[in-house]
Amino acid sequence: MSIAEDLARRAEAGRPVQVGLIGCGEMGTDIVTQLSLMPGIELAVLAEMRLDAAFLALDIAGIGRDAARLCETQAQAEDAIAAGLIAITQDGTIACVTGQVDVIIDATGNPGIGTELALKAMAAGKHVVMMNVEADVTVGAMLVREARRHGVGYSLGAGDEPSAAMELVNFARGLGYPIVAAGKGKNNPLRFNAKPAEYEDEARARHMNPRMLVEFIDGSKTMIEMCAIANATGLVPDRPGMHGPAAGRDELARTLIPRSDGGVLSRAGVVDYSVGKGVAPGVFVVVKAPHRRIHERMRDLKMGEGPYFTFLRPYHLTSLEVPLTAASLVLHGVPHMQPLDYPVAECGCLAKEDLQPGVTLGKIGEDHYRGWITTVEDARVGRSLPLGLAERAVVTAPIRAGEALTYENCRVDETMQIVKLRRAQDALFQ
Repeated sequence: MSIAEDLARRAEAGRPVQVGLIGCGEMGTDIVTQLSLMPGIELAVLAEMRLDAAFLALDIAGIGRDAARLCETQAQAEDAIAAGLIAITQDGTIACVTGQVDVIIDATGNPGIGTELALKAMAAGKHVVMMNVEADVTVGAMLVREARRHGVGYSLGAGDEPSAAMELVNFARGLGYPIVAAGKGKNNPLRFNAKPAEYEDEARARHMNPRMLVEFIDGSKTMIEMCAIANATGLVPDRPGMHGPAAGRDELARTLIPRSDGGVLSRAGVVDYSVGKGVAPGVFVVVKAPHRRIHERMRDLKMGEGPYFTFLRPYHLTSLEVPLTAASLVLHGVPHMQPLDYPVAECGCLAKEDLQPGVTLGKIGEDHYRGWITTVEDARVGRSLPLGLAERAVVTAPIRAGEALTYENCRVDETMQIVKLRRAQDALFQ
């Protein structure tokens, strides 16, 4: 049965999948709207610190504020849901523990907070859909282990570039075609030293938080997303930061291939991105078809000359597809994407500006640092500070702009749950 058919059955039976959504920014508001359009799945709890944003999301979705009730305790939330209302709360923990909730969607974008809430949700028997890719690339392998321990599912959300690329990877591997490269088109102009103050007007016009916009522009999001693909597939960055060529959609199969065949790669089996025209907002895989008969058919189907071919998904619908992952976990127990047991890539940090001892680092996308992908081996040798542990870390030695943040020049906040979980992950894998 398809998800659509199974959701229709749940709707007919009066047993819709109940979603707890944490975070109601741009993406969270999209999810509120999308859930309102789907039969058999509904929003049960909406957790958001800014109550005005939560109620505005209901207005935008056309649900109306009368369909919700403000709740300060788990009991109040359960009573609201029993009365057919959406429970609105400022406490994400309430979404994680409320009895009727089947699955949690984390749309916080904060790796530390997201990790804490995911652990609470799993312990309470809830499936977790992680839109918070920053948390996944930092402690995703441990989150999968925790989900298994509690008998629940964990998945990155459909619709984001990593999951969209994963569809193509699975498709190509299912056909027996070796993956040469997998990646995405860069959506925004790339400017490594971008800072939020420079993008306030653009962010306002796009209804975005300036910090979140800069996370895309300074390349951090691309590094994070490619790291997630790497750790879910075993593909690796060919070099630190990847190549990022200006290859258009018709040039990918001539560019992201080994140097021995005229490309830029030192090896096959990598993650990378393109700033060329016609790729964004899509994702791609480049394969080397292993048989001359396949080359002939691909040429006949206008896929190129071969032996390298590009499969392109020309779109990704970000938050609009995420409810499908929530439904898949609850109805079928099937994730759309999750890390392998052992990570192969790391997303570390490079300083955007000179940093002096005593500076307390801010969030991803702010002024201090940007994401930078490497292999796990390179990260271990360089004592690289994982991106998801940088917030609230204190600089302990001078760092020049462009230099790596490491455990040698930064001191992480040991009180954070994500730091403790990452310590356990490192100890396990080493």
